[in-house]
Amino acid sequence: MELAENYRELDARYYMPAFSRTTEIVRGQGARLWDAEGREYIDCVAGIAVCSTGHCHPKVVEAICKQAHELIHCSNLFYVPHQAELAEKIVEISGLVGGKAFFSNSGAEANEGAIKLARLATGRKKFISFTHSFHGRTMGALAVTHKPAIREPFEPLEPACTFVEYGNLDALEQAFDDDVAGVIVESIQGESGVIPAPEGFLEGIRECCDRHGALMIIDEVQTGMGRTGKWFSFQHTQAQPDILTMAKGIASGFPMGALVARKGLEFKGGEHGSTFAGGPLACAAARATISVIEELLPSIPEKGARFAEGLAAWKPRQVGLMIGFTVGERCAEMQQYCAEHGVLINCAADGNIRLVPPLVITDEEIDAAVGVINEALGR
Repeated sequence: MELAENYRELDARYYMPAFSRTTEIVRGQGARLWDAEGREYIDCVAGIAVCSTGHCHPKVVEAICKQAHELIHCSNLFYVPHQAELAEKIVEISGLVGGKAFFSNSGAEANEGAIKLARLATGRKKFISFTHSFHGRTMGALAVTHKPAIREPFEPLEPACTFVEYGNLDALEQAFDDDVAGVIVESIQGESGVIPAPEGFLEGIRECCDRHGALMIIDEVQTGMGRTGKWFSFQHTQAQPDILTMAKGIASGFPMGALVARKGLEFKGGEHGSTFAGGPLACAAARATISVIEELLPSIPEKGARFAEGLAAWKPRQVGLMIGFTVGERCAEMQQYCAEHGVLINCAADGNIRLVPPLVITDEEIDAAVGVINEALGR
């Protein structure tokens, strides 16, 4: 107990209080976590959809350790070990035949790159995004993020962005003018509490962009890497983006992001860059992660359905292992109750619970988590 209290005091004294912290997590394995006092938890947060292969998956740990013994960093001024192989695999699973990838250190950076590329390709300056969207906290990504509480303190922002109602194609059409470079959209809004796009919405955006000569950017930072039962959530539809962004689950917790652009869209010399992006350790972690997810992918729909069935009384919104349901003002109370009873869950926006557990979670762990969540809901 003394150690934990000392650590909290140290954190309060020297770290900016940008986060609302609760528990001191010290160890993880699979879908389980342990805190500094030895308490065990079933993790339905997974670092907010980051720890896709669970905590400390042996294949990912081995890949990182092996690479760390060989080369940690060499700069993108040189050919980086395994970077080209990873780019090939990312393009392959994206389905953007003939496309090319560019790596980053986060989802926000991936979206910044997409914004820059759309401006370069079209010669236009403006964007359209949607209500309740979240695309990152760097200045460009924040400009296309709707949530007023995190956007408005930093205005004026670039690029200029018009926000229209998520799911409303008529409003989207009316928002267009000749200076719109692109439309950026989440196929499932994660930060809002797992809100799937209405049927036909992504296809409608695709058609609208084609009519107006704008690019369609799909943000799969949270929904990608197998979480919905396919590599990317847009693959459940007939729509195909011009630019696809991803991060979070791409490297099992090692900081990394990426964008993939369709054939004919690419950065040329000097148009974009990054010191650390796509470094040897990140590429090693991502390649191992993808190999593990390939084995897990067939099991995701069944695991997600098991969650949905167990929580059916609360009308969950569920796509693969992405589950949300609305509890209103009880959200914080529920989160605390579940933690006290060994299950970590997350309060997203607008009184919504979001469950995004590691893809390795077992049936037994799902059932145990569902039991605690139902207890919390039924209190």
